[in-house]
Amino acid sequence: MERLNVAIIGATGLVGTKIVEILANTTIEIENIYFFSSFVDAGQKIEFRNKTYYSKEASKKRLQKLDLDVVFLAAGGDVSYHYAEFLINRGIYVIDNSSYFRMKNHSLLIIPEVNGELLTKKNYLISNPNCSTIQSLLPIKAIADCVDIEKIIYSTYQAVSGSGVNGIKSLEGELSHYKYPIKNNLIPQIDTFIDDDYTKEEVKMINETKKILNNFLLDISATCVRVPISNCHAVDITLELKRNVSVEKIKKLLNKFEGIKVVDDPSEEMYPMPIIADEQDDVLVGRIRKSYVFDNGVRLFVVADNLRKGAALNAVQILEKMVERGIFNV
Repeated sequence: MERLNVAIIGATGLVGTKIVEILANTTIEIENIYFFSSFVDAGQKIEFRNKTYYSKEASKKRLQKLDLDVVFLAAGGDVSYHYAEFLINRGIYVIDNSSYFRMKNHSLLIIPEVNGELLTKKNYLISNPNCSTIQSLLPIKAIADCVDIEKIIYSTYQAVSGSGVNGIKSLEGELSHYKYPIKNNLIPQIDTFIDDDYTKEEVKMINETKKILNNFLLDISATCVRVPISNCHAVDITLELKRNVSVEKIKKLLNKFEGIKVVDDPSEEMYPMPIIADEQDDVLVGRIRKSYVFDNGVRLFVVADNLRKGAALNAVQILEKMVERGIFNV
């Protein structure tokens, strides 16, 4: 297996530091690794595989000098816009954690367990989906492989870490990142509103789900809510299926799907919660039951660590899948 030359832009942020941590613990063979940050964080100490590195301020001039195979972008949409095409034009694969390219035709939108087979040598731009989309699509795909899905209704409960460091500081009372206090409160708005009074976050979930499932006729609705917890998103999902499938069958489908852990025992009051999903790689699924609204409906409650599977872990798993598929083999 070829040893890779890797760079991480945004290596000192919440997602970037998780990428560093997770990547260090993989079996991916790395020849050289480079850590980039903003000017403010330049010089920050980073430990990686028993070696000490220091972050450098990101610039095209610095990147131009490096022989790179793949770059993780983890510093927001503006940074992705600034660097992605520049890197791709040099024949460097890009794994982008921002939303900037997700719905572009030339960008793959990948959850490795769901559609990792789409990764090929010719696709240089790979986008990480929205954090809530990632954790939702694992159980949805597990079910969709057995029966067609006709409608999806999402209600999310998203932690402040989804807003980055400023979200966490707002919960701790150090600053006011949101228009309203988040402590002891719920804010039924994530991102800005568009013309139909849905938010951009809600539209992201809707559109990304359709793209990943390759079903643009699917009926989907979403409501996204910011909640006063530091980490781990929860999503309540209602599915209308084309035919009736028993709860027992649904549980079997979920249990055998890679990346899912079923936590569902009402008699023992066992169900997914942020306090048990934190720092876990698996997506936890529970409260599995029939819908009272749809004849062929099923309801799920899904919780995952949004900084891990919802961002950094999924990005690293994309690279693992690329290696597995021989994309870097000369």
